[in-house]
Amino acid sequence: MADGFLYETHLHTSEGSACARCSGADYKEHMISRGYRGMIVTDHFFNGNSCIDRNLPWDKRVRLYMQGYERALETAGADFDVLFGIEFNFEGDEYLIYGADEKWLLDNSDIMELTRREVYARVHQADAIMVQAHPFRERDYLTDIKLCPQISDAIEAYNARNDDNMNALAFQYAKGLKLPMTAGSDIHYPYEGAMGGMLLPCRISSSAEYAALLMEGKAKPVMTCDGRISEIASERSLTIPSCKSSKPVLYM
Repeated sequence: MADGFLYETHLHTSEGSACARCSGADYKEHMISRGYRGMIVTDHFFNGNSCIDRNLPWDKRVRLYMQGYERALETAGADFDVLFGIEFNFEGDEYLIYGADEKWLLDNSDIMELTRREVYARVHQADAIMVQAHPFRERDYLTDIKLCPQISDAIEAYNARNDDNMNALAFQYAKGLKLPMTAGSDIHYPYEGAMGGMLLPCRISSSAEYAALLMEGKAKPVMTCDGRISEIASERSLTIPSCKSSKPVLYM
């Protein structure tokens, strides 16, 4: 299945994310070789695994934060789309913000002091959306799983860095809430193997356009592996959990 335009929705650069090993400028060829028409740069914000000096003034921090996206955009050309997003952390629960921009960040210098619901309100004031990323992710550094459906416009049901059961739990969670589902690679450097993305009916020029298609039900979560693109919903291993999470689940 390849009827549409494939976009990566969850991507990190070494300019903004401490865990990334690839500059935003160095992704294009790899992404095109894997069939992608574009990508959304979602570096970790300052309250996550960011590599931006937290002691700098807010405007300088925001300027540095934008560099991964901007360097990717400089190399994009006419055949590849580069869009801006944010990965925002609270207490291990992280959310992908689509539709906000640099001005929004500059205008909301107090955002890290706000509660989940207050951040959500600010995001919606900008006509942007929040998607809970990898909600059932299990890692040694996480003691529990925090879910907050009240601030989730959609759920990342497939994350290529999670195992099948974690993704299947996320799929069932989104299905139970009747929320739109997304898929992304959570890519930190070019690699071979399964990747995720969203199949769109048209090319887009901003993450706000992506958000609109997602909320209108016009974006399909997919995975791609060995040249094959398949809808997440058609993969039994990604939709039917084999067991419950081994960590406690808390609703915030």
